[in-house]
Amino acid sequence: MLDYNDIKPKKFIVLDGAPYEVLTAHVFRKQQRKPVNAAKLKNLITGAVREHSFAASDKVAEAEIETKPAKYLYARQNEAWFNKPNDPSQRFALPAAKIERELKFLKTGAVIDLLYFGQELIGLRLPIKIDLKVTEAPPAGRGNTVQGGMKQVVLETGLVMNTPMFVNAGDTVIVNTETGQYVERRQ
Repeated sequence: MLDYNDIKPKKFIVLDGAPYEVLTAHVFRKQQRKPVNAAKLKNLITGAVREHSFAASDKVAEAEIETKPAKYLYARQNEAWFNKPNDPSQRFALPAAKIERELKFLKTGAVIDLLYFGQELIGLRLPIKIDLKVTEAPPAGRGNTVQGGMKQVVLETGLVMNTPMFVNAGDTVIVNTETGQYVERRQ
């Protein structure tokens, strides 16, 4: 069981029988009242985000989230197909809507972790930084570069993102999967 002040970002908790990931948490005290932990929680089954305040006397159970590796194959129509990394014959599909945010970072052959709550598959976890190849990039143009000129490029997964002017087609860039932003160009 977790006390109210142990509920911190990146923790998994069970609230009302459903697993939640803590996105943000802030412990504060209003005037002479008891301290509370105002947390923003993401439901791992539905994806809905809600706010909840935990009082000093509240205790919540930590969710037991199991991870299993899987290899991404492809996405077609409304499904994303995976298989077990060591056994290509064991294929399975996930609804693309369930992993819509993560799908734009997945390239064929990537090994990721699937998250399970009990026997139910609730999503997947990507590495924080991944390498993606730039497929389309306009030429660097002249203009206002005082603020560090940026241009939009298309990556191999179809993701469109802003990068510095020196990034060209064929380059490999490192992308932060949590923020969806450019980190650096791979040499």
